[in-house]
Amino acid sequence: MGANEKILVVEDDRSICELIEMNLLMAGFARVYTASNGERGLSVARQECPDLIILDIMLPGMNGWAVCRALKEDAATAGIPVIILTAKGEEQDIVYGLELGAVDYVTKPFSNKVLIARVKAQLRNKNDATKNDVISLDGLYLSNSEHVAKIHDRVLDLTAGEFSILELLAETPGKVFTRNQIVLAVKGKDYPVTERAIDVQIVNLRKKLAGWAPHLETVRGIGYKINSPDAEESHEK
Repeated sequence: MGANEKILVVEDDRSICELIEMNLLMAGFARVYTASNGERGLSVARQECPDLIILDIMLPGMNGWAVCRALKEDAATAGIPVIILTAKGEEQDIVYGLELGAVDYVTKPFSNKVLIARVKAQLRNKNDATKNDVISLDGLYLSNSEHVAKIHDRVLDLTAGEFSILELLAETPGKVFTRNQIVLAVKGKDYPVTERAIDVQIVNLRKKLAGWAPHLETVRGIGYKINSPDAEESHEK
């Protein structure tokens, strides 16, 4: 870990940015990119597809909240871990950042050693998660590491939430998940979303799946499941 990973630091305070960059380089991360505003940070993220992003919130122009939201709504960047680094340390700010999809939240002033340790921990988590991350099911292809979803080579433009729901259901074809189980598995037990919001995402997901949508079945009164190809064939007969 280190030489091959790409890290992007989005921070408008030049001295802090240089300090973080120096510590990352000293820790063995040879490819460190920096950006001093949100727009530039988003552009570099889309161009370089870094392995992790350290993101300040109080940025000129496009703030960190907007950058994080844009990253998570773009299928090409949604899988990149984001560590928020900011002076905004109120509980509501931390919760909001995690709800947007950040994997960690570090408040200023911060310890350089702790920040580097958290970067390494998130990269380990990401690497562990991508060892067996490909799902292939009756024309559906999902790759968590690439954050790509395809139906017979047609790339699906999914939000981060839609991708997570499809991945959860496709991992165990035939298993029924309640709406509450989907909320807990996809967003965590502290995510403030109603089960009805899951129904909305399912509707949008079915539209994007198009001809593959019949695989995604509503189990009345319970929740949702994805039928295995064998179950589909039996149902058609």
